[in-house]
Amino acid sequence: MDAEVIVVGAGPAGLMLAGELRLVGVDVILLERLAERTGESRGLGFTARTMEVFDQRGLLSHFGDVETSNVGHFGGLPVDFAVLEGAHQAAKSVPQSQTEAALESWVTRLGADLRRGHEVLSVKDTGDHVEVGVRGPEGEQTLCAPYVVGCDGGRSLVRKTVGFDFPGTEATLEMFLADVKGLDLQPRMIGETFPGGMVMVGPLPGGVTRLILCERGRPPQRRTAPPSYQEVVDGWKRVTGDDISHGEPVWVSSFGDATRQATEYRRGRILLAGDSAHIHLPAGGQGMNTSIQDAVNLGWKLAAVVKDRAPLPLLDTYHDERHPVGRRLMMNTQAQGLLFLSGSEVQPLRDVLLELIQYEDVSRHLAAMVSGLEIHYDVGGGANPLLGRRMPHLELVGDELKTSSTVLLHAGRGLLLDFEDNPRLRARAAGWADRVDVVTGAPHGIADDSVLSGTAAVLVRPDGYVAWAAPGSHNDLPTSLERWFGPSR
Repeated sequence: MDAEVIVVGAGPAGLMLAGELRLVGVDVILLERLAERTGESRGLGFTARTMEVFDQRGLLSHFGDVETSNVGHFGGLPVDFAVLEGAHQAAKSVPQSQTEAALESWVTRLGADLRRGHEVLSVKDTGDHVEVGVRGPEGEQTLCAPYVVGCDGGRSLVRKTVGFDFPGTEATLEMFLADVKGLDLQPRMIGETFPGGMVMVGPLPGGVTRLILCERGRPPQRRTAPPSYQEVVDGWKRVTGDDISHGEPVWVSSFGDATRQATEYRRGRILLAGDSAHIHLPAGGQGMNTSIQDAVNLGWKLAAVVKDRAPLPLLDTYHDERHPVGRRLMMNTQAQGLLFLSGSEVQPLRDVLLELIQYEDVSRHLAAMVSGLEIHYDVGGGANPLLGRRMPHLELVGDELKTSSTVLLHAGRGLLLDFEDNPRLRARAAGWADRVDVVTGAPHGIADDSVLSGTAAVLVRPDGYVAWAAPGSHNDLPTSLERWFGPSR
């Protein structure tokens, strides 16, 4: 074998996955068709859950001074994300190019073998390993690994070659996305419509303006190359009446509202993550963020199976958990598209939703949906409200301890937090010491109405979700440890 895992595609999903695998010592080859990063930035910023994910790996500082905000929207309708208590604020204006640069630095420092200028030609699952045909700077070769993960985007060659079903709907419209220098335009939020379509204007650092344009009634084009800036200029003039021809384009791209999802995220030894597994209208900046969270869910599970620390069924939970997340992602982006891309006929619906959003429960529901904080995995059931949900940031103190649950997840290992100094609890977890860190400490600053109030201990998976809690879990601790971390040793 040339590696234990081959990851195809060095976008945010592929880079995050490679880093997660390397944290556990998995040998990874990361294949990228492009010889260098494009510098394009379709994704722009992080949702609250992605901010937590990066914080759990000690990565937030890698992005420099990040502007954050509680101001958000659902389909162009303003939503106050401050109703999500105890959550990170969302990051604004972090270009995807900066995200990819930071993640690439991280994964190469961890020892991932990143090979740029390597185009994948074929993928074949032989039953006991996967063969990947590659064309690189030194010609064609075949690489072998026990597992291959396609993180190669919406047009994924891995998905097409292997024959994953990818049902859904075709694009009905085309939107232009452009970063342009030399423009002095009034900022416009998503949702501001004209009779002829919708535009968005957002200032970015360095004197760059982000433009989004959707001209109503113009069918999508089948393109083999990016659109020209002149197309953006002409469309902008027709919709707004403004002339932006004097601008200097940094880059121009287009996208549609096609909505598709692979019916399975794993077929034998080949898996899909990110846009390879699901495509949708980029509403609310959820695409890149969901892709990164796919990678974090998959990484520790694939590593455990590759290293023979857990049985194969653990890998099946990747599809079981993330496929429903992708399905809700497509549902909410389609709903948002109807709100901000439709004409005046949808205004009564917008007005009704604006009234509903004034209710805190509705605002909290929509904010949690688009931020990734609503996710709830099936970990065995029980009465404790933490079960299956992400572990909130928690400060811990003890005789010689002062740390946080977030810092304790930096190494990408399981975590058993013993809040009541229970030696019997720790003894029951001793057989998993090579995979799960046991930490004893008292929660600091917990309010009486906190979801942590009255909880004696929690088992946290490497992706930050609570797999067991006492009291309240239907399963006992050893059963949960074995389910998520394999047999004791």
